[in-house]
Amino acid sequence: MTAAAPVLEVRGISKRFPGVLANDNINLTLRKGQVLGLLGENGAGKSTLMNMIYGLYKPDEGEILVNGQAVDIAGPKDAIDLGIGMVHQHFQLVDVLTVTENVMLGNESVSGPFLRRDRARREILELSSEYGLDVNPDALIADLPVGVQQRVEIIKALYRHADILILDEPTAVLTPQETRGLFKIMHTLLEKGVSIIFISHKLKEVLEICDDVVVLRRGKVAGHADPQRSTEGSLASLMVGRDVILEVEKAAATPGDEILNIVNLQVHDDRGLPAVEGVNLGLQRGEILGIAGVQGNGQTELVEALTGMRPVDDGRFYIKGEDMTDSSPRRVTEKGVGHVPEDRQRDGLVAGFTVMHNLVLCTYYRNEFSNIIVVDDRAIADNAHQLVEQYDVRPPIINNPAGGLSGGNQQKVIVAREFSRGVDLLIASQPTRGLDVGSIEFIHKQIIRMRDEGAGILLVSSELDEVLSLSDRVAVMFEGQIIDILPIEEADKDTVGLRMAGVRDDIQREGAK
Repeated sequence: MTAAAPVLEVRGISKRFPGVLANDNINLTLRKGQVLGLLGENGAGKSTLMNMIYGLYKPDEGEILVNGQAVDIAGPKDAIDLGIGMVHQHFQLVDVLTVTENVMLGNESVSGPFLRRDRARREILELSSEYGLDVNPDALIADLPVGVQQRVEIIKALYRHADILILDEPTAVLTPQETRGLFKIMHTLLEKGVSIIFISHKLKEVLEICDDVVVLRRGKVAGHADPQRSTEGSLASLMVGRDVILEVEKAAATPGDEILNIVNLQVHDDRGLPAVEGVNLGLQRGEILGIAGVQGNGQTELVEALTGMRPVDDGRFYIKGEDMTDSSPRRVTEKGVGHVPEDRQRDGLVAGFTVMHNLVLCTYYRNEFSNIIVVDDRAIADNAHQLVEQYDVRPPIINNPAGGLSGGNQQKVIVAREFSRGVDLLIASQPTRGLDVGSIEFIHKQIIRMRDEGAGILLVSSELDEVLSLSDRVAVMFEGQIIDILPIEEADKDTVGLRMAGVRDDIQREGAK
């Protein structure tokens, strides 16, 4: 069977930044109707390469060919005109505008001086129906779940007639159900003749959805893999250059004193609706309590209340026996609490600050980094050099702005800052989101180390495998309530999955048969 013709080729592409060779003589080929997987560690050069294909960067060497013709892509408009669309890891949407207005931005349909929203709206409905995207063109972006916002980004690309689609970490913020929906959409796109580059750290998904895989390591092509003949282990080894332990290794927990006690906590969301409804939880030193649940069931609001980022409507919570309800984030931090936030860009970093200053956001005023009046940049730099090396932040340039790092390396900066402070209680929400397998392995080991040294860990993750592999107990959250708490020995996927769907009485019903 003759292979389909290449629709996109990259030949000998290299890209340098000050002190960094981000891409080094990269070659890859995308064929018509194919899903090409692109794997690599955080900082391996994946996003840089895609940004050159999309016109956000200019290559220093090499060429890009579209349908066999060498092209000069000077900016995103050139890429769009060539039929290339890109759905970025962090969506490029304006929250206060409607779906239609977002889709039209930069490609407005006009009649004289007037915008033709009606024309764009009709086309969005047609695309939504044709590709099974199920998007309301009149909805405000701010009101849409993350999975639907992603579909809006796909519609934006199709509205501009893209037949080459780059999906950068498309499942990083999706629930398992939303991921299944995305894969269904991808199959429809392929049937319609669209070719897809799929960037992901989730090896199971790469094996399931991709036709071919290219692996980058430190800016170079480390190899190719056939998903039909590969395993998660072989892909991980090719990415990292060594064997990776994909299973978490830990001894049984030895819980100590209670460090966190939550009593009948009630919290509203941004719309003023109940999000946390009467939650009661206790966490002891030396244990990991995982909170499982489909995203959007109150986990975000619970974490924000516990870390001083959201007011409490009713109930109390106590840290080390002290009432900390409605305390400021500074007071919570001073109590020995570390926090890895769900939204790293909004809540975890100051994008315009350097890496070294982001690493001391919680501690810059303490004696080791300040004399009360003036901060000690030498001490801050020494701390940053140590943490950047320990947590493998790439590029390891501490004076770069944190906002210029890849998403995974931004996450490493946050994790390095919070894990290195010697905290007694760690509240970690999606701690490995966007990280490669090698980094996930390292972070998991650090979480187990902190537990074994006596910290209490409250772990919130949309990755059920992560919750089950790390936790000593699992609390399942559904519609703002904790509907069950299971010892890890009883927390198998089927049982937890039923609880996540709101089924509370399956055990009783089984016993009654």
